[in-house]
Amino acid sequence: MLEDQTTAASSPTAWPTAYPQGYAVVDVETTGLARDDRIISAAVYRLDARGEVEDHWYTLVNPERDPGPVWIHGLTSDALEGAPLFQDIADEFSSRLDGRVLVAHNAVFDWQMIAREYARAGRVAPVSQRLCTIVLSKELGLPLPNHKLESLAAHFGVVQQRAHHALDDARVLAEAFRPSLRAAAARSVRLPLHECRPLTEWTDRAVPRQSAGYGGYRTTSWRPTRKRPACPYPNPGRYEDGKPLKQGMRIAFSGDTSIERDLLEDRAIEAGLHVATSISRLTSLLVTNDPDSGTSKVVKARQFGTPVVDEAAFGQLLRDVEPASEG
Repeated sequence: MLEDQTTAASSPTAWPTAYPQGYAVVDVETTGLARDDRIISAAVYRLDARGEVEDHWYTLVNPERDPGPVWIHGLTSDALEGAPLFQDIADEFSSRLDGRVLVAHNAVFDWQMIAREYARAGRVAPVSQRLCTIVLSKELGLPLPNHKLESLAAHFGVVQQRAHHALDDARVLAEAFRPSLRAAAARSVRLPLHECRPLTEWTDRAVPRQSAGYGGYRTTSWRPTRKRPACPYPNPGRYEDGKPLKQGMRIAFSGDTSIERDLLEDRAIEAGLHVATSISRLTSLLVTNDPDSGTSKVVKARQFGTPVVDEAAFGQLLRDVEPASEG
């Protein structure tokens, strides 16, 4: 079930001193894309400071529920039945991540799935920063037709053998990340590192079903649409520093939060605020813990002059939201 292999590492000479000292290239396969989905396999390639492979590791994980889209990842209930639970591999996973920058293709997805699994296990992943290879390829201006892993692999001549198999996807990404890292170093490009915030408050919304399966849970292949009632109050305009929030204000969120996003959004709605999925000139406030991240929401907020606060400040503001004006 578990696999480990160590290889010799070599390093080129000149290197930016500000670059990280090591990386953990990660890929996880999951039962789906929703917040209540589970990891069913994980792979980690540990790389040194200059992108050379030190070792790799792979494991299946019993999700205690249906495996989801078997036609994508190929892992059936029978294949996962004897696999360890996440809490059983958490120590080994942690040893692979500890002290390294987590690298993944669409890293926010992998990190959020990992953070939720650690939260379920009552643990915290030893990761403080992540690097998304999609973002890095944009920073380098790579001439890719799209941002799929197969396109990045083809650009660097890396051959995929088993797409959507965690170990092979992690290998492909590690081999494509090394030349990307070297190109960034040669041009002294600032690496797009983002903070990883572990979940301190979250909820599982697995839905029971009648038919058999792991623990009697339904398959969730895609994040379900959360239909919320329209905000009954008019938008009073932008938030002003030092003043309270007011019912009807349009609030947007960006990046990692310690409280799971759905919970924050629900609390905002309960307070009479309008949760917006994008930034416009009508947005009253953007909540983000990383205002320098360069995400599309942060960039648009800067362009429109939208006020920005972090999660802790927003939590304080939610305690005393001013009622909407009458009539």
